[in-house]
Amino acid sequence: MTTISTSLAIEIRWRLAIPTILFMFLSSLDRVNISFAALQMNSDLGLSPSQYGMASGLVFVGFLAGQFPSVLLLQRIGFRRWLSLLAITWGGAATCMSMVSSHYELYALRLIIGFAEGGLAPGIVLYLSQFATERQRASTFATPMLAIPLSIILGGPISGWLLDMSAPGDMAAWRWMFLAEGTPTVLLGIMAWFYFPDSPQEARWIKPEEKAWLAANSANRPSEKKSNDWSVIFSPIVLASSALWFCLLAGAYGIIFWLPQMVSQMTGLTAFQNGLVNALPWIGVGLGIYFNSTHSDRTGERFWHVGLPAAVTGLALIAANVAGAGPLGLLLLFIAGLGLGAAQGAFWALPTSLFGPTTMAVGVVTINIVGTSGGIVIPQVIGRVREATGGFTEAALLVGAVLLLAALIVLMMRLMIFRRKSGPVT
Repeated sequence: MTTISTSLAIEIRWRLAIPTILFMFLSSLDRVNISFAALQMNSDLGLSPSQYGMASGLVFVGFLAGQFPSVLLLQRIGFRRWLSLLAITWGGAATCMSMVSSHYELYALRLIIGFAEGGLAPGIVLYLSQFATERQRASTFATPMLAIPLSIILGGPISGWLLDMSAPGDMAAWRWMFLAEGTPTVLLGIMAWFYFPDSPQEARWIKPEEKAWLAANSANRPSEKKSNDWSVIFSPIVLASSALWFCLLAGAYGIIFWLPQMVSQMTGLTAFQNGLVNALPWIGVGLGIYFNSTHSDRTGERFWHVGLPAAVTGLALIAANVAGAGPLGLLLLFIAGLGLGAAQGAFWALPTSLFGPTTMAVGVVTINIVGTSGGIVIPQVIGRVREATGGFTEAALLVGAVLLLAALIVLMMRLMIFRRKSGPVT
């Protein structure tokens, strides 16, 4: 059985988990590339700062609103149709951004993009849970998450390169960028319809004995599914997991907002060097996601693999603030990114191991909604702290404290599970 588990896990990672990176990557790119387009788009369309801010934020409104409807649709029509529909919808809207002529059109398209992308991350977790066992949870779920640091490291240069190109047909550069980055999403959406199996039983490349083994050992067995149990939303496990995911994502947004300011304090850097420095923590995030999730699967331990890296990240952020701009500060930021990626990479293996067939979908989506709301809450909190203090020191300390709180939540969850000593939340 060990041979089946190991060989099948490798094949599943290459055939299913790694291809989903492309969809997650393009999802992130199509969501944030408006920030690059704004350099030219705002003046061309006559957008005021408030109108641009509204367009930027509306995607999160759609993102949060679309998560439950999206996953319910996934359960009804199957993964390949669902992923194809989502990608074609948000990719089509992203492509249409190249043709907007007013802020109202921009608002509508951003809402559509957010709504279509909303269920992508939890839907992929639910889908891969059919193919992952307890021992492969972390590495299987973490693989698509590599798209996030990749989109930050590679997305900026790609968008900048497209903006610097001579656009065809005298098209404005920002319109060309939207067209060039949205079209591949539509093409991948069409491919998804023909490529992905809805379940292990439909995967022709999985041998019959491997299908039988998965049917008995997968983390989320379709044959056992019943109607969704919505009461799980208020269970202690979901509430604690939601708070933990919020803190971990808040740390990511904190680094995004703080790092450019720290780098700007350094003198003598070219634009290219500045970009490399900003990429350092995200390189750490990618390494942390991969190596910690793999180690968590190898040992079978989940709590320490989330809590300890979260604590290291919080302490590193606080220490980086004390160290200031310089080699030591940048090293500490890299360590913070490494710890943050490690905690995020092992995270989904923790709550999904506590859910049963009737609670898996509702639990995963609830956790993701609360966590994603950090994208709305944390930037505003940091902005208010900056206005009140005039600097970034207090904001950095706040983000560090949030990561330390994440470590405490993991400890609380460990004590909660130890005392309960029972099976999954069904």
